[in-house]
Amino acid sequence: MRIAFIVDPLPSLKAYKDSSIAMMRAAQAAGHAVWAIQQPTIHWSPLHGVRAEAVHLEMLADDDEWFVEVDRHVVALRDFRAVLMRKDPPFDLEYVTTTWLLERAEAEGARVFNRPRALRDHSEKLSVTEFSQFTVPLVVGRDAAVIHSFIDRERDTILKPLDGMGGSEIFRVRHDDPNRNVIIESLTHYGARTIMAQRYIPEIADGDKRILIVGGKVVPYCLARIPKAGETRGNLAAGGRGVARELSARDREIAEALAPVLAARGLLIVGLDVIGDWLTEINVTSPTCMVEIAEQTGLDAAEMVVAALERECAAVV
Repeated sequence: MRIAFIVDPLPSLKAYKDSSIAMMRAAQAAGHAVWAIQQPTIHWSPLHGVRAEAVHLEMLADDDEWFVEVDRHVVALRDFRAVLMRKDPPFDLEYVTTTWLLERAEAEGARVFNRPRALRDHSEKLSVTEFSQFTVPLVVGRDAAVIHSFIDRERDTILKPLDGMGGSEIFRVRHDDPNRNVIIESLTHYGARTIMAQRYIPEIADGDKRILIVGGKVVPYCLARIPKAGETRGNLAAGGRGVARELSARDREIAEALAPVLAARGLLIVGLDVIGDWLTEINVTSPTCMVEIAEQTGLDAAEMVVAALERECAAVV
């Protein structure tokens, strides 16, 4: 079958670590044709519906030169057997607009994963509030007084914007931090932007665990992203070191509770972030860490994604 991946510009992707490329390689290995689409080329017209310029790729094993362009055409999204939305944040108006276009493509017969409505409805930070039994105390708001009150109560906190990724703009703020006023002013843009504050979890020193859910099934290994010296962020983009581990009993409890709920909403690929025993984020836009888990354990979550796509598409008459 023909599978299209909506991704960031191909030269910007790093094959040695990119989960989207791992999925592309797994799809080709399973006998499927791989196509890549750039977000700016997606468009709608009354004559043709939702179309995009699609590049047919031949995947290579070389991580430096990882693809060859076979052909390119403007194609209706409904003509692919599956479309994977893997564009990285920022989750801005252009991203939301793309989900609207993808939802229109669904109405025309396209099968899009993760489903556009589910992407739009699940803020990767804010969605944890639905599962508060698994979270530390947190608050979401842009009123400085609300944020200050939370810091005073919890004493040691993490502050972050709702639309960041890769550890960007994440601050650890203690109650006696002399810079807390300016940090809150900067993060909230003087009250114009909503942020999240969470109780600091000391177990971050042992890693920020990425737990993958694929097609409603929990991957039995996670990647613990361990902060480098002097850091409170475990994100690999912030210099963290990734160590694959089997899921703990608590990890599995959280993941098994969320898996059927999220799968029922059309979220085929999900990345839970768990620190210690606590859920901190639910990543749905472009969950990663598949390559590192496969290299260290032999379990290939990218192959699981392709198998899940095959099941989903086979179920559609």
